[in-house]
Amino acid sequence: MSILEYNGAAIIAMTGSNCVAIASDNRLGIQYQTVAMDFRKIFRMNDSLYVGLAGLATDVQTLDQLLRFRMGLYELREEREMSPEVFTNMLSNLLYEKRFGPYFAEPIIAGLDEKNMPYLATMDLIGAISKTKDFVVAGTAEGNMYGMCETLWKPDMEKEELFETISQALLASVDRDALSGWGGVVHLITPEGVTTRHLKGRQD
Repeated sequence: MSILEYNGAAIIAMTGSNCVAIASDNRLGIQYQTVAMDFRKIFRMNDSLYVGLAGLATDVQTLDQLLRFRMGLYELREEREMSPEVFTNMLSNLLYEKRFGPYFAEPIIAGLDEKNMPYLATMDLIGAISKTKDFVVAGTAEGNMYGMCETLWKPDMEKEELFETISQALLASVDRDALSGWGGVVHLITPEGVTTRHLKGRQD
């Protein structure tokens, strides 16, 4: 088993029409043993930017704290909030600095840029960036999520349709993965604000 699969995770981010959604499951496990059902994998960076971290739970929490620290420094120095593009490059540099002993976490960045256009990016352990216009997935249920997202996603979905699509994709995927599940959380980012909804899933 890869160290990335040790705690289990399932994270999806998806674009819509002037909106973007990011969703994750709630399970924290030690391989096939469930430890907690309320483990946070998606973190708010600012009002229009969220980051999801799939991988080793300790590195997920360490990266969250480091990112908050670096964003705080940036905002003090620049006197403005960090855009998704700048945040992606900052996170990529942070991971590449540690390339010889990497953080075992695969990030997904989801947000709205200055023109309120959806922004999605993901990267590997050492910060190689991949940007996309449709959806990105990470975690142990990756294969299942790719299949569901390819089937359900379509361009320019309105926010309610986007919420429904990402929720169905997440719940259907984690049902077929023993290392993730126990419900989920969806953050829907629009120019008006962020809506957070919790999903109930199978409890086995």
